[in-house]
Amino acid sequence: MEEQLDTINRLLKERRFSEVKNIIKDENPADLAELFEELFADNFDEKAEFMTLFRLLPKDSAAETFAHMNPDMQGHLIGMFTDKELREILDELYIDDTVDMIEDLPANVVSRILLNSTTGERRAINDILRYPRDSAGSIMTIEYVSLHKDMTVLEAFEKIRKVGVNKETIYTCYVTENRILTGVVTVKDLFTADEDDKIGDIMDTRVISVNTHEDKEVVANMFQKYDFLALPVVDRDNRLVGIVTFDDAMDVIEEENTEDISRWAAVTPNEESYFRTGVFKHAKSRIVWLLILMISATLTQLITARYENAFKVLPLLVSFMPMIMDTGGNCGAQSSTLIIRGIALGEIHFSDFFRVVFKEFRISIIVSSILAIVNGARVYLMYGHNFPLALTIALSIIATVVISKMIGASLPMLAKKAHLDPAIMATPLITTIVDCASLIIYFNIATIVFSNVLM
Repeated sequence: MEEQLDTINRLLKERRFSEVKNIIKDENPADLAELFEELFADNFDEKAEFMTLFRLLPKDSAAETFAHMNPDMQGHLIGMFTDKELREILDELYIDDTVDMIEDLPANVVSRILLNSTTGERRAINDILRYPRDSAGSIMTIEYVSLHKDMTVLEAFEKIRKVGVNKETIYTCYVTENRILTGVVTVKDLFTADEDDKIGDIMDTRVISVNTHEDKEVVANMFQKYDFLALPVVDRDNRLVGIVTFDDAMDVIEEENTEDISRWAAVTPNEESYFRTGVFKHAKSRIVWLLILMISATLTQLITARYENAFKVLPLLVSFMPMIMDTGGNCGAQSSTLIIRGIALGEIHFSDFFRVVFKEFRISIIVSSILAIVNGARVYLMYGHNFPLALTIALSIIATVVISKMIGASLPMLAKKAHLDPAIMATPLITTIVDCASLIIYFNIATIVFSNVLM
């Protein structure tokens, strides 16, 4: 990529446009968009070269390349497009791609897009924009092939040839009657049927669809479950209003995974990429959770101060605090990560609460026993055969691991039940809660064991 970019940069500066055109004419639109992104980052001020390169793209790939670009590049190009060029791009873009672009661009750029859209396009754009941002309606496209059950296979092929070039997908066609969805038929079904067969005879009436207001994460998970290429979207009267295609579902999955990873790291989710987000916005998205976790960590300080007398009797207890706390935090993080992932995949539900907690309890008994034996033996051998100390460490590890896994397993499910994102209960928050619990357990066990020894 870097070598190709250097070559294109050099040729553009030398105004050898025909050679540039030969280099980019056979490139995939997604790769071209990536190339533009590199050029945009390296030569932000060289607007003329950036626009010249775009105008050298073959017309049949220019719009698709434009759709793959990030909003910064799209806005940059729209600012340099003539009205004629902008209309040509909009004519080639699918409606859902236009909507995605509009949602991320400044108001003045959006106004120019709408001014250069047809009446029908504006109506379609507004129809999609009125749906909630996280709904199936917000990510659907209205460009699908609709058939009638009384059509023959030959008539269906004729319609596909006529309108298919402007549709986002033709591999699955939808059978409607007065706009009500009654069945689906694939191109494979059409190819393997006789030309005189009726669509109503070969269509599949077991249609799986989603409502316009269904959560888009649920929609994306349905693609994973059923291996769909497209999923029909209907209104409350079962009238077909659009479809969600596989590429849009993958975008949703990527977005949701990014949100979960952000929350696991105690960062407020941000829809923009790392480099497109300003320094102050990055700081703002992180500082809230850092303040919450810092304040919650004062509980650990209060607990430690409460057992100050125990340190005076046996200062060695202090050196084992990090190990106990880290063990508890790691165990809680393991359980919470697996449970959150299970919830996200639809494998774990709140009805499985006691089943999950009991399973994690059994796991914790096995894990804690091994950890306790290893650490108890290590402490006993390394610290002058101090059996009370070794017993304290071993018992503390067992109790800490069991409690940590119970907390890590239960909190994400409780969050889901309370209609919160389970990822909120991810590593940083659970670690803080587990730290407090592990210290209380550790100091209480130490107090009991050494009180009996001293007696």
